[in-house]
Amino acid sequence: MILKGKAVTRKIYDKIKSGLADQQRQPKLAVLVIGYDPASDFYVKNLQKNGKKNGIKVEVINLSSEISQDDFIKEIERFNIDPGTDAVMLQKPFPEHFDDEYIAEKINPEKDVDAFHPVNMGNLVLDKPGFIPCTAAAVLEILDYYEIETSGKNVVVLGRSNIVGKPLANLLLRKNKTGNATVTVCHSRTENLPSCIRKADILIAAIGQPEFVKGDWIKEGTVVIDVGINLKEDEEGSRYTGDVLYDECEGKSGAITPVPGGVGSVTSAMLLMNVYKAFKNRAEKE
Repeated sequence: MILKGKAVTRKIYDKIKSGLADQQRQPKLAVLVIGYDPASDFYVKNLQKNGKKNGIKVEVINLSSEISQDDFIKEIERFNIDPGTDAVMLQKPFPEHFDDEYIAEKINPEKDVDAFHPVNMGNLVLDKPGFIPCTAAAVLEILDYYEIETSGKNVVVLGRSNIVGKPLANLLLRKNKTGNATVTVCHSRTENLPSCIRKADILIAAIGQPEFVKGDWIKEGTVVIDVGINLKEDEEGSRYTGDVLYDECEGKSGAITPVPGGVGSVTSAMLLMNVYKAFKNRAEKE
């Protein structure tokens, strides 16, 4: 079975539109962009388009590539206190000299829809209300939509990033519909990696290495969630691939997400869902 993202995103967007139907104003997301990056520009424009279709205003603030870290933080603080802004997103890449962790601490946690602030990360670990990183949330949405059982299953998360791997490991341990899994996190120092992956009932690959996982690394019937999206150039030209070798894994897997058309599109939808939640949270407090 191919786990396509389109049907999942449609369900998410329908929920957003339904929730906004009786609202007096549009939710607003401020996206701070430094300089120009082609991939970043494509993503942000797509976000604007999807926001417009679903009742969310996405305002892009283009900043000079020469901006200092202090001035960038002033921009963040401006939107932190702006009553007309419900959510703030900091689009990467940042200049090399920026301190990513320090900057993440400057976002208002209640507007931090990427869930990078330590408060939101801590809430996730402690199973308290708060924003969930969009890619991790997208993986759970796919599992839920396609009714893939996680309870009692061996789930291998390949990758330990703060954005995907670590949040997912914690979310899969929760006592809920998409949790109660037995979770193993594999990474660059894991010994005998193929053997570890072969134990997985569900494999979630999130390392940013094109076609890294081979077909003989997974057992028959494994559910493969491929988070990676990598631009690969070879004799066939340029193309996007995931972290698993799709042609080898598709026939052996019980279900698999395609790249593109899988996790990536759902991630964008979950970001807008977080904007909607930020908007609702503010409305309830007013």
